[in-house]
Formats: sequence, C-alpha cells, structure tokens
Amino acid sequence: MRIDIFTLFPQMFDGLLGCSIIGRAVEQGLVDIKLHDIRAYTHDKHNTVDDYPYGGGAGMVLKPEPIFEAVESIKGELDLSSVPTVMLSPQGRLFNQEIARELSGGRNLVLICGHYEGVDERVAEHLISDEISIGDYLLSGGEVAAMAVVDCVIRLLPGVLGSEASLAEDSHIGGLLEYPQYTRPAVYRGWAVPEILLSGDHGEIARWRRQQSLLRTAKRRPDLMEKAVLSPEDKRLLSGSFEIKS
Repeated sequence: MRIDIFTLFPQMFDGLLGCSIIGRAVEQGLVDIKLHDIRAYTHDKHNTVDDYPYGGGAGMVLKPEPIFEAVESIKGELDLSSVPTVMLSPQGRLFNQEIARELSGGRNLVLICGHYEGVDERVAEHLISDEISIGDYLLSGGEVAAMAVVDCVIRLLPGVLGSEASLAEDSHIGGLLEYPQYTRPAVYRGWAVPEILLSGDHGEIARWRRQQSLLRTAKRRPDLMEKAVLSPEDKRLLSGSFEIKS
C-alpha cells in the first residue's frame, strides 16, 4: 500500500515512520509512505499557504491553490484518476475501526492535514472524497489525526502484525473491548493472575475471555454494547447465569 500525506509539517512524522510496527512495515516494503510539504507547491517568495478569511473573523485559512496542485501532481504521478483522498478535519465523520478497515482495502490513500482556522471550502467541494475526525475535540492541525489513521490502517495490512490471531482479538474488532491481559509473574504484590488462565483448559479460557470482554464493554462502553449482536451464550455470560471459575 502507498500512503501520501500532505502537510505543512512533514518533520512531525519522523518518529512515527521510524519506530515500532510502522517502522518495520516500511522496512519490509509492506507500506510506502510519502510525505509532501504543501509549501513546496506555492509560487511566491514567502511560500504563502494561508490568508485571511473572506467576510472577516479570527485565524487564517489554508489557500486552495497549493493543496490542489500538490494532490493533483501526485495523482498524475500515480496515473490514477481516482484515489481515496481524505482530509483530517473536526467536521468529518468520526473515525472508527470499520473506517480503518475500509481504508486499508485499497492500494493507495491520500491524507491532507488541515491547519489553522480551516481550509478553503473549495478543497472539500472539489478535491477530497472524504473528511475524517478522530474525535470531538480540537487539535492544532491534522498531523496528529493523520498519524492515528495511518497507525490504524497499517496494522490491518496483511503481514504487518505477523499474527492474524492477534489482530482478531484486539479491542473494537467485532464491536467489543478486549478482555484483560496478564503475563509473568503469576503473583505480583499479592495480586494473582486469574486461575483459569493457568489451567491449560483452552475452551474454558476462551469462554472466560469472552465473558470478560462482554462485561468490560457493558461497563466501560455501554454505547458499543447497545450495538453489539449477541448470541444466546453471550447473553448468559453477560448476565452471569453461566458461571466460569476465575
């Protein structure tokens, strides 16, 4: 997969691209991430990317010309008439795991990082195909949001995690939060790991984990539980009528 990111601050992505899972995915050639400085597509000596808003008001608005020229030049380079082109914006649809899965399904993705007071509306009307927000709060720019989207999308690509089983059990996969995890030592400061996890009974462990996932989601994210599709056994586990030794 190739991801092109258009930003005023490409240096902000240095840590993201060189570390951990994403860094390894880049090294292994599983993803190709290209950073593009929007300022490089300006034509004045000051590299002006923003201006005062028509009609007055506070802040500065990103100009349409450098953004259009930047994105269109890359689309031409890729020889693709249609590339998913997403602007990170507080006005976009709320990002979730399903959208991440949707974006991971293609071979190309373009992300535009908004900034300042906003972006000239003609970008939204005539250039992008989608707007995404990572939450109902304000950031200084779209760079942090773009990093979140890139991280979520890349870990869904085949071969990136190395274990599809690990991915299948993550929080929000299937609409529920993940069950609690434990590792060595078995007892720490008097706090013991649940006995079921040491039993070697994989069937019972799986049922315990499912029950914990259901209970945790119901307690912490009742909004997710309202949308979850539960089996008859899920309902028994959730009600506690089916008891598992912990």
